[in-house]
Amino acid sequence: MTTLAVLFGATLALIVGAFLVVAWRDRRRQSSPEDSAAARAAAADQQRYAAERHGRQGDVGRSGQMQGHL
Repeated sequence: MTTLAVLFGATLALIVGAFLVVAWRDRRRQSSPEDSAAARAAAADQQRYAAERHGRQGDVGRSGQMQGHL
């Protein structure tokens, strides 16, 4: 029983230690202004492409409706 408790304690200490190392490493890494600017530019590009795709799909639908009426 003592062996099991020691093994459990060592495993728990290892998990907590790994968590603390990762948390410490991530706190030291901060995003730069270029990162946020790149994220904003990517979001703007994504919205623009979605709007263009939506417009193209509307053109295809309208041309199909026009052909059916001729």
